[in-house]
Amino acid sequence: MLMAYGSPSSPEDIRPYFEDVRGGRPVSDEAVEKLAERYRRIGGHSPLDEVTEAQRTALERELGLPVFVGMKHWRPRIAEAVEAALSAGASRLVGVELAPHYSRMSVGEYRERLEAALGGRAELVLVESWHDDPAFVDVVAGRVRGTDAWVVFTAHSLPERILAHGDPYREQLLETSRLVAERAGLERWSFAFQSASTTGEPWLGPDVLEELERLSADGVRKVLVAPVGFVSDHLEILWDLDVEAREKADELGLELSRIESLNDDAAFIRALAGVVERAQEERPVVSGSRP
Repeated sequence: MLMAYGSPSSPEDIRPYFEDVRGGRPVSDEAVEKLAERYRRIGGHSPLDEVTEAQRTALERELGLPVFVGMKHWRPRIAEAVEAALSAGASRLVGVELAPHYSRMSVGEYRERLEAALGGRAELVLVESWHDDPAFVDVVAGRVRGTDAWVVFTAHSLPERILAHGDPYREQLLETSRLVAERAGLERWSFAFQSASTTGEPWLGPDVLEELERLSADGVRKVLVAPVGFVSDHLEILWDLDVEAREKADELGLELSRIESLNDDAAFIRALAGVVERAQEERPVVSGSRP
């Protein structure tokens, strides 16, 4: 069971999708139009659905096992995917969120939805993180190896309050970045967050736009962005990096490029298959066993 965030399938879906992300709370016409404009700027819609289906198909072929997809905020919902898997005769599910790093606010919520939908009707093994998987690290390292640019690793920001509860998200991201840098032989690199929301509370930083300003002030002129927190092309890649970050780089006189997203790259799919195969050997999840 591959799980992803989800994205609107058409312009008409933007408002209900946005409201779903906000837990059912209504959103203003202005906010909807702002989001719709971003989708228009990247070609009309996010390619997340198509990419995730390509990943599902490739992983199913690699594993020789049925693979299903469930989305957190759009269709097919996680609950719908669970019903499809059970209808196909599944007695044991391996759940994998298509983000390598654990946070209770992200992977933890996928777990809650998956367990609730399953309701004990089949065994469940949940892969909560795979940030240090050697094959995954190898794939990313291959995309930055040999560059003469300063590499900035990035991932989606989360509210700073997660740190007060010992959430491992930031530390796992820094570990992935360090492992990739070591594997690729990088000497010039740093880490920054991206895509923070305006919720009125502090979010993890530094933001990638601030990092670009810092690097420019330090005399760096060439930057390669490596979004290690993402495995697919979607809005946070195509808008936040390819539009906003590029505009900031142009303003600063920086030469900015980005590594190709993993998507359904054969080496990445083999790495993901390895994650699943190791999980198949684990004991089932006992509901409520994690804080």
